[in-house]
Amino acid sequence: MTDLLYSEEEEALRAAVRDLLTDHCDAPGVIARTESGTPHDLAAWKALADGMGLAGLLVPEDRGGQGATHREAAVVLEELGRAVAPVPYLTSAVVATEALLACDAEGGLLAELASGRRIGALAVALNVVAGGAYKVVRHEDGALHGELTGIADAAVAGVLLVPADDGGLYAVDADAVTVTPQASLDLTRPVATVTLDGAPGRLLGDAEPAVRRALRAGAGLLASEQLGLAEWTLTETVRYLKERKQFNRPVGGFQALKHRLAQLWLEVVNLRAAARNAADALSTGEDVDVAVAVAQAYAAPVAVHAAEEALQLHAGIGMTWEHPVHLYLKRAKADSIAYGTAGAHREALAETIDLPAP
Repeated sequence: MTDLLYSEEEEALRAAVRDLLTDHCDAPGVIARTESGTPHDLAAWKALADGMGLAGLLVPEDRGGQGATHREAAVVLEELGRAVAPVPYLTSAVVATEALLACDAEGGLLAELASGRRIGALAVALNVVAGGAYKVVRHEDGALHGELTGIADAAVAGVLLVPADDGGLYAVDADAVTVTPQASLDLTRPVATVTLDGAPGRLLGDAEPAVRRALRAGAGLLASEQLGLAEWTLTETVRYLKERKQFNRPVGGFQALKHRLAQLWLEVVNLRAAARNAADALSTGEDVDVAVAVAQAYAAPVAVHAAEEALQLHAGIGMTWEHPVHLYLKRAKADSIAYGTAGAHREALAETIDLPAP
């Protein structure tokens, strides 16, 4: 039977990542970054990727990585979710890395992503579900032409992995394209439009299996980010309600609020089980499609509910820009459509297990 509990090594990894993020990604600093022209925290990324070697967790040791599994990457993403850290970990160290692993061709580029020396981004819109239709660019005489929208973290990517109409996946240097920021609800994971006007590309392999594998891993591990986000909002709300007093007693003592928090706690515990199962399935390769679909069908509503409850139960202070809860609600709402909506994953689950529609 699969053990979904955290190992001692995973807990040690969690503690190390949390300490680092406490130093680099405090709430006032993250809010200040969202108000600047450079929302990404590249110092925190360098500490995670170069200092701790976490960008290469999914890359085998003989290819320049750490040779860990999706379970360890999930622990990192839980902590990044708790801090709404503005770093391109999910997009580069998971999605772009998985696409390269599927191509099994570009060893040098994979090692660069694993070391954190370069940031990669798969040039597929953030809302595309694994196995879903995605936009491609035109490949003509060795050059790429077209426009792609909704590309997460493209602003800081050094290399873009671009699917083309000939079925190939191409590596394109960011200097060869035009990246235009788009309005994004989630200020900590900006999206952009990428315009290719005759950009040269290096063929990596077949796009379809690479994109499918990358988006599936992204969806499965996104559930761990959503778990971290939900846990932080629940913990902070409980702490606040113990301190906030009304009618000369702690607000958290009122039974109606106890019921709401107890319900939320149950949802978060169930989300932890689903997210851990998805990470374990990705690491073992067993029943991956089912585990990922179940996790994502459940994760988005819980994360959004947790953030909404946090905003409401913090009352007036929760409505202010200075309090970080708005960052969590925006991330939860954006995550709810990232790599497919809960409804899309429920449909995929029904097809996978041959459950006919009513």
